[in-house]
Amino acid sequence: MKNRKPRAPLAAISLATLACLCTSTVHAQSVPEASLAETVVTATRVETRTDEVLSDVVLIDAEVIAQSTARSLSEVLSRRAGLQMSANGGRGKQSGLFVRGTETRHVLLLVDGVRVGSSTAGSASWDNIPLSAIDRIEVLKGPASALYGSDAVGGVVQVFTKRGAKGFHPQASVTVGSFGHHEVTAGFSGGNDSLTYNLSVGSLREDGFSSTNPNVAFGNHNPDKDGFDQDSLSASLRWKLAPGWTTDLNFTQANATSQFDQGPGTFDVRSEAVTRVAGWGLTRQWSADSRTQLRISRSDDKSDSFENSVVPSVFNTTQTQITLQHDWNTAIGNLLVGAESIKESVSGTQAYSVNARTTDAAFVGLTGQAGKHLWQANLRRDENSQFGGATTGFASYGYQLNPNWRPHIAYGTSFKAPSFNTLYYVSPFFNGNPSTQPERGKNREAGLTYTQGAHEVKLTRFDNRVRGFITLQPAVANVPRVRIEGWSLTYTGSAGAWSWTTNLELLDARNLQNNRKLQRRADEVLSASLDHKLGAWTWGASVQLVAERFDDAANARRLPGFGTVDLHARYALNKDWSLALRLNNAGDKFYETAYGYNQPGRAAFLTLNWAPQK
Repeated sequence: MKNRKPRAPLAAISLATLACLCTSTVHAQSVPEASLAETVVTATRVETRTDEVLSDVVLIDAEVIAQSTARSLSEVLSRRAGLQMSANGGRGKQSGLFVRGTETRHVLLLVDGVRVGSSTAGSASWDNIPLSAIDRIEVLKGPASALYGSDAVGGVVQVFTKRGAKGFHPQASVTVGSFGHHEVTAGFSGGNDSLTYNLSVGSLREDGFSSTNPNVAFGNHNPDKDGFDQDSLSASLRWKLAPGWTTDLNFTQANATSQFDQGPGTFDVRSEAVTRVAGWGLTRQWSADSRTQLRISRSDDKSDSFENSVVPSVFNTTQTQITLQHDWNTAIGNLLVGAESIKESVSGTQAYSVNARTTDAAFVGLTGQAGKHLWQANLRRDENSQFGGATTGFASYGYQLNPNWRPHIAYGTSFKAPSFNTLYYVSPFFNGNPSTQPERGKNREAGLTYTQGAHEVKLTRFDNRVRGFITLQPAVANVPRVRIEGWSLTYTGSAGAWSWTTNLELLDARNLQNNRKLQRRADEVLSASLDHKLGAWTWGASVQLVAERFDDAANARRLPGFGTVDLHARYALNKDWSLALRLNNAGDKFYETAYGYNQPGRAAFLTLNWAPQK
């Protein structure tokens, strides 16, 4: 396979596309203004209207997820939030996300406020979060250690599972498609003024395709099908105990089995993964302006790999988290104070010199607005039992020039503790380094937001400098300095029955020690989607253009640029039943996001959905 460059510079295509889209705002002035002031919580840790948030936040709701052609959480985020991703094959295989060019380990995943991920691998199992359980996703781009501590160097992805509502609302769906795909989901939600509940279950089976090709390392290619199975359950309960008192419970678990190649004529490796999240919360609403919340939660990330039918390789992570938070509205803004304790415990077949660590933290924040001025400030102190103390901060300021234009500036610091594998794991192909130290970052940002009715355009310039960046190639070590800088441009809008979203990222991510590019990041990425509603029909298309990247830290192996087009259509048979068709990679393009690992070709999926409407 030859490495072919895109026929035209991606930046030129991207900017031309965005220019055309932005022009449409001029011709859409007659459309009634729609409120953009939805509420998000991830950027400030309290409910805040989107038009009062200075950080770069992307909200992906249930309708967008249902319409999306994405097959996994990582694909949803790459197509709808403009994040870059890499994957070692098809559905259920190891995948990574890059928020503003930072590492996968630099992205904190929260599920209903609970930290989720592997403390051994140092990142989350993105593909084991079932899409059928998700109500909405909030993506915070930029450093958030001052809010959440370690891991949030590049940003935060928070998944909110489905919740109950008054009445009784059952639903079910059946999906069949390419690669032997079949999936069934079902559930119900309901409640009254004092009690609400939700239960969702799902079962997915897929024969898959060969995850590898002959270019894969260590001769592991085997041209067979590498399948994926997943069973999931998600439940929640919310109960108003008494005036001002509310308690809630949430539980989500997904069990998955995935196959991947170990070479011709050998047993395929079978990986069994369990992702489990459980949380309990108690809220005291003292007044309309004052509230205290206590949350106790736990997440489990379990991975067992079987190279034959007898001997597994086991990696288990348990994270327990206790958070006490109080916030109240004051004359100078919404004031937040809190304390948090997080314990990470690891176990398995690998003997670690240290198998647990605890982080105790205290944090404070202030978010406010007065006239045309907006501000946010956060400060957090973490005491880690392995690495000592770390203080991080964040400050931003915005000025509303007029009803349409708002510039802002921001500065934030971050840190990331090394994973247990980075420190202690030993194998024939990898040697941990116990002397590895935490990474520390400084991020500067300036942005400009334009809003007009249902249209929003946001331009952001970011410059993130990480000291002690952890590299695994050719050996585990702290690189003195890495600089990740670039521009992001987003445009969302609607006019009549049409709606669209566009994300453009221009990136330069380098190791300043040798001036080489960080691996698997493209300098230019464009994702765009267009949707239309007409009577009982909803249809749309999305496109993704990715420039070439380097697959290795030495910048010796290039991954060619690629472009894909996805199509979707939905028809409401009646008020309760609908039929949806998705066509992924309509052009049947061959491409790789990791060298030697295949991505799916053209694939079609048909879904029958039942959701009774009163």
